[in-house]
Amino acid sequence: MHIENLKIFRDLVDNESFSKAAKLNAITQSAVSQQLRSMEKHFNVLIVDRSQKQFRLTREGRSLYEAAKDILNRYEQVGSEMQEMRKVVSGTVHISTIVSIGLHELPPHVKSFMQEFPHVNVRVEYRRSNLVYDDVISNAVDFGLVAFPQKTRQVEIIPLMEDQLVAICSPKHKLAGKKEIDLADLQGGKFIGFDQDIPTRKALDQFFREQRIELEPSMEFDNIETLKRAVEVDAGVALVPEGTIRQEVEQGTLVMLRLRDRRVARPLAILHRKGRVLTPAMKRFMAHLMNRTGGKAAD
Repeated sequence: MHIENLKIFRDLVDNESFSKAAKLNAITQSAVSQQLRSMEKHFNVLIVDRSQKQFRLTREGRSLYEAAKDILNRYEQVGSEMQEMRKVVSGTVHISTIVSIGLHELPPHVKSFMQEFPHVNVRVEYRRSNLVYDDVISNAVDFGLVAFPQKTRQVEIIPLMEDQLVAICSPKHKLAGKKEIDLADLQGGKFIGFDQDIPTRKALDQFFREQRIELEPSMEFDNIETLKRAVEVDAGVALVPEGTIRQEVEQGTLVMLRLRDRRVARPLAILHRKGRVLTPAMKRFMAHLMNRTGGKAAD
């Protein structure tokens, strides 16, 4: 019985999926099944109840899962401690992030981190917000980066920073000559929003209800880049994080309009799975990111 067998088994149970466990460990689904049968033969017990349609562990399987988690946790702790003792900061930091953070907030911090720690590789994947949480919970990544973080039982949330939302319009739009506007100025015109399942959209809908502002999007998009392109061709006005439109404002393809009557902040946060052992590289990256953004650890 090798440590790899226990990790594959843990990933299988955590995800309740042979395909996901296979992907996480870069093996085939057949290999995951073979590993499971090998463990059942080794301990001479049935681990997974195959009479059930849904994935379900037997009593023996549950006991083995808890033991596997303890063993893997201690193994990972020892590995981290050995690196700390050798003062080694190397390896890979794998991040899952929403597009707006990954393209606009994260790059300068990744660049400065890799300059300070050249032996660490940082991998970044762009995902929808709900999939970032899935990646963190399934141990597919080390960290997640999201806006408007939602409390989840298996996820640790570390506040990072706040970004202000501003209105944007095309230089051709009737509001383009203003530097500040009231939210009421947007009523009656075409408004472009994010898809309804995007956290920023949910937060804005709630804000509009509280302010008794009626803004029903005429167009909806699932990412900031496509939304900006629609605004550039004068399809409507949108509310977006200020940090995502600096380049377009400098180039003159978008006009930024600050909100005079209400400030709308978008909180950003780091996510990692509760109980996960952080390697020296992961600890340094999180500290670097928080120091650069003024973030602070959660209570």
